[in-house]
Amino acid sequence: MTAQHPSHRSPRRERTPDPQLAGAVLDDIDGRPGSATSLARTVLGAYVRDLGGWIAIADFTELLALLDIPAPSTRTAITRLKTKGVLRAESRSGRAGYALTEPALAMFARGDPRIFGFRQMAPGDAWRLLSFGIPESERGARHQLRRRLTAIGCGTVSAGLWIYPEYLATEAAAIITALALDDYVTSFRATDPVVPGNVRQAAAQWWNLDDLAARHRTFYQRHRKILELDDTSDRNAFTHFTHMLDEWRIIPYIDPGLPDEMLPLNWPGLASVYLFTEARQRYLEPSRQWVRTLVEPHQIRQ
Repeated sequence: MTAQHPSHRSPRRERTPDPQLAGAVLDDIDGRPGSATSLARTVLGAYVRDLGGWIAIADFTELLALLDIPAPSTRTAITRLKTKGVLRAESRSGRAGYALTEPALAMFARGDPRIFGFRQMAPGDAWRLLSFGIPESERGARHQLRRRLTAIGCGTVSAGLWIYPEYLATEAAAIITALALDDYVTSFRATDPVVPGNVRQAAAQWWNLDDLAARHRTFYQRHRKILELDDTSDRNAFTHFTHMLDEWRIIPYIDPGLPDEMLPLNWPGLASVYLFTEARQRYLEPSRQWVRTLVEPHQIRQ
């Protein structure tokens, strides 16, 4: 095991979290899948960006109505997204609407590789170990750090030691910086961990693989018939695929993509990854095309 790039422990500087940076980094996967706010986020990331990052309120409300979200719930979701800095009010050509903020655009761009390009470690790939000792005076930030590291797929070796694939190092570092905790953290690049027992047993202790497997199974069972749709019109593709995407987009965050030798036998993630990949290839572009057809004539008429 080799250690590289440990952070330098220096006297604590007076620092506070950057609200804009923290909002952009820490809110990537907030929102319960299927809720109005979550579906609004999914529509913004998958379709409104494709429209140039702005949409009229009436068009946004119509899109969410097709996903069984009533107008009052859409208004509530918009208010929450404005509060979190995802949207800002902006009128264009006399139509009231909302534009995606720069931090939100960065957030969605950062999420694309996660959501649409599931990563899995190969034998011999490097790990990152993260060690921290955060004082009680920073217990709020410490709680947020633990919560967010779990949310991006990091495993817990012990109370102050975390492990994750090296390809998650940039995301973890961004969370640490957003919480102003850099001075308390040291990280190491590592290979070939030696563990008691075997690596499959170790992985079961470091990650909640039972919960993750249940999520994969639930996702697969709920959406397994999407590849058998009789009606493959663009509108039908939009409604079915958007609900699927809204549930899926959480899974690639909490699933770190462990190598096969660390996963339980008959791991259900293989089936759900395949299902989403096939559905994306079939339905994402037709869904976007249908949204453009619905929305753009309204903009042109202005």
